[in-house]
Amino acid sequence: MALTVAIAGASGYVGGELMRLVAKHPELELKTVTANSNVGQSVSSLHPENSAHADLVFVETNATNLQGHDVVFLAMPHSKSAEVASWLGDTKLILDCGADFRLENASDWEKFYGTKHAGTWSYGLPELTLASGGKQRGRLRNVNRVAVPGCNVTAITLGLAPALTASLIEPVDIVSILSVGTSGAGRTPVAEKVSEGEGSSHAYGVGGVHRHTPEIEQNLSSAAGQKVSVSFTPVLVPMFRGILAVNTAKAKAGTTLKSLREAYLDAYGDEKFIHVLPEGEFPNTGDLAGSNNATIGLALDEHSGRVVIVCAIDNLVKGTAGAAIQSLNLALGFEEGLGLEGIGFSS
Repeated sequence: MALTVAIAGASGYVGGELMRLVAKHPELELKTVTANSNVGQSVSSLHPENSAHADLVFVETNATNLQGHDVVFLAMPHSKSAEVASWLGDTKLILDCGADFRLENASDWEKFYGTKHAGTWSYGLPELTLASGGKQRGRLRNVNRVAVPGCNVTAITLGLAPALTASLIEPVDIVSILSVGTSGAGRTPVAEKVSEGEGSSHAYGVGGVHRHTPEIEQNLSSAAGQKVSVSFTPVLVPMFRGILAVNTAKAKAGTTLKSLREAYLDAYGDEKFIHVLPEGEFPNTGDLAGSNNATIGLALDEHSGRVVIVCAIDNLVKGTAGAAIQSLNLALGFEEGLGLEGIGFSS
């Protein structure tokens, strides 16, 4: 019998993507979708592409509507997930696609989010390499609460973690510049302006103030086994979905392109959803639309002594909903890629 699923906050971009992926998962059955201002509308009115659940109607986000499901996905604004999760103590598995349970350090949360820290759940990035050995997936098996990573965080972490674990780059003076599709900023005025403007782009969260900064540094510090600092700037560009992360870092003495490539092939060679491109090739976001894949290209800038690592993902899938399904599979004992094969729009 399929597990029953509810999605809280299903009217947004992430909610729509979760519905698409749940429909493709043989062990899941979507029963309930909740919203705020869109209560009473059908799924087809907001997500016309989602024919599998077109007749479902958005209901109010409350305990009565969400309790009693096997799995609940939270696609809520930051600081709202913790409240909703508190209603669902008996739920078999909750996956939060917001930020409420990602950070381990309460002071980091309070500094960047301005509210009381709700706690820390198991972190849902299976492929994260760890300085202590192994990968994050070992910490996701049989858990009942998962904090799904941020989309910008995923692109940067997957790009940089193996170099840090292999001690090929310095843990300071790391710079990441991201080209981000407008869906990554949600339905905000700035995102709409970039989406509608011909050739318009917009940097945001500039100067170390973006809320993903402590999460990125937390992940990379786990990969390095020491404190890592990052300068991170996202730039909204006129595409709907996708992230292209250009990460640069100072190479340690003795690092070569060969040793860099060996480290990444060792880290990701057996991964189903991460692909290291041949030497001299670099990813583009269009190839990944709708898929749960991440693609990585590597270079060594000998002139500046810096490593260049380019990582591309679909922010709504590998950056959020796909990571949630991947983590669900691990938590519930399914094959990790179940429901995620062949989901790309070009497949």
